[in-house]
Amino acid sequence: MHTIANRQQAEAWNGWEGVHWADHPERYNAMLDAFNAPLFAAAGIKAGHRVLDVGCGTGRTTRLAAQQAYDGCVVGIDLSVPMLERARRDALAEGLGNVTFEQGDAQVHPFPEAGFDVVLSRGGVMFFADLVAAFTHLRNALAPAGRLAFLSPQPEGPHSAYARATAALSSHLREPSPAARGMGSLLDPARILEVLAAAGFAEADVASAVAPMTFGSDADDAADFLFAMGSTRHNLRDAEPTTVASVRAEVREALREFESADGVRIPGSVWVVTASRSTTGAGGPTPV
Repeated sequence: MHTIANRQQAEAWNGWEGVHWADHPERYNAMLDAFNAPLFAAAGIKAGHRVLDVGCGTGRTTRLAAQQAYDGCVVGIDLSVPMLERARRDALAEGLGNVTFEQGDAQVHPFPEAGFDVVLSRGGVMFFADLVAAFTHLRNALAPAGRLAFLSPQPEGPHSAYARATAALSSHLREPSPAARGMGSLLDPARILEVLAAAGFAEADVASAVAPMTFGSDADDAADFLFAMGSTRHNLRDAEPTTVASVRAEVREALREFESADGVRIPGSVWVVTASRSTTGAGGPTPV
């Protein structure tokens, strides 16, 4: 692997949290797939495009991009070895020949200059050690008419559906898990626009998207997933078993409000962010 700018994140995503994502991609994708449509609409991937997927994880969005960029190529980059191993296996199983996965820190990874028509990310750009340096580097990796599209979480208010469903956990979640450090770096649209402007991007825009996120087949299944996730495991690691069981029971009951024929679905919201390398906007694939 090449130079790493954020060693804390590299250690975290190659630890137990990265392993959990690699072992259970279907759970995390069920939660996040609701936002694929607005992300890919914003990315505008076309046949023949060269696409970079930043923080690709287990490769769900990388593989979707490869299907849209047929006759082109897609590169997924991530810090996590276990997640990339899963991504490669799944891409091979789907018979995708235009996908490659690389381990690296996208803030400093040696991408080809102007080597991509689209850079996208389903949340992986929140964790950079230096946001402006990272986005400047990604801009340099875009072709002159290249386009950036990524998702970033919106802040959860105290009265949001998710806060209501997990209220019993709130007093126990005292700090982010190791892999979650940095998740709040791009919550504010003004900050997002400031970073992109400083990185030299043009035509930056931030739009809101709301969609139902699936956490499990029923309340029991969703509670099991929530208590296996990084932040919950990290913050309850020293709690008494009786305390954990009591909190889990409360959360399970709260989740019943969100049960449906399609599973436990809790409304979530993200920012859909787009920008161009230059004022010309994104076009077709750049000749090579």
